[in-house]
Amino acid sequence: MDPALIALAETVLAENRAAGRRIAIAESCTGGLVAASLTEIAGSSDVFDRGFVTYSNEAKQEMLGVSEDVIATFGAVSVATAWAMAQGALAHSGADVAVSITGIAGPGGATPSKPVGMVVFARAVRGQDPESVVADTRQFGDLGRAEVRRQAALVALDLLRP
Repeated sequence: MDPALIALAETVLAENRAAGRRIAIAESCTGGLVAASLTEIAGSSDVFDRGFVTYSNEAKQEMLGVSEDVIATFGAVSVATAWAMAQGALAHSGADVAVSITGIAGPGGATPSKPVGMVVFARAVRGQDPESVVADTRQFGDLGRAEVRRQAALVALDLLRP
C-alpha cells in the first residue's frame, strides 16, 4: 500500500480518536482505496465505522439513498451527488463525520464538462445543518487511472481530519 496513504490514514485515525469522533466514507471512483488505507492500520475499528463502495448509480441510490432525480439531473459526478452521498453515509452509519468521493478516474467516461481527473468530494458532520456540507471539485488532470484514484484518496483522507 502507498506509504503516503498509510501515513495520512494514521494521522486521520489518531486525530479523530483524540477528538472522540467516528468516521465513515462513501467511495465511488476510488473503489474502496480510502477504506483500505484506514483498515491497513491495526486498531482502526475504534474510529472507522464503515465504508460504502457505491460504484454504480444503483448502489448510490440503494446504499446511500441518493435520489435518482439528483443523479439524472446533475450526474453521478457532481456536487449534488457528492453531497447526497455524504449525507447518506451519515444516515446509514454511526459516524460523526462522513466524506464522499465521486469522479472520473479514466481513461474513459469523460465528457467535455467532466474531464478525466475531475473528482468531487463532500464532507458532512452529524448535528450540523445539512446545508453546511462542505463540497469541493478537484481537477487532477489525466494523470492515469491509478494516480487520479491515489490523489482523490489523499484529499478524502485530509477531509476526514477534525
